[in-house]
Amino acid sequence: DVTEIEEKEAQAKQEEQIIKEQELSNLLHEKRYLKALGLAISLDRPHTVLMVVKAILKETDGRKHLEENIVRLRKDQKEAVLTFLVTWNTNSRNCHEAQAVIETLLKHEAPDTLLQYSGIKSAVESLLPYT
Repeated sequence: DVTEIEEKEAQAKQEEQIIKEQELSNLLHEKRYLKALGLAISLDRPHTVLMVVKAILKETDGRKHLEENIVRLRKDQKEAVLTFLVTWNTNSRNCHEAQAVIETLLKHEAPDTLLQYSGIKSAVESLLPYT
């Protein structure tokens, strides 16, 4: 009977998730946006990533700060943000944030680098009708 072991593992995962969510909340409160973005991406939370992007854009010189944070993300994190912003771009409430991130990626990534992103073709196809 492995029920008890599975329950302990599930409880440990849930506790770890709660700790990460608390850490994310603390990072946002402290305005440590790069770490907040990384953590939200690792938790696979598109809505939370969007909230971080919105918080950055509300700051003075928000576009500049957004660029600084997006540029410092790893390639896999940028790929995740790209997949998230495809969904954001379809909603008129979130399209401005999506466009700001797209602009940053296009300005700071070489076309050859962008072509190496996984899912770039479907992302571009999905972005074109709304952009």
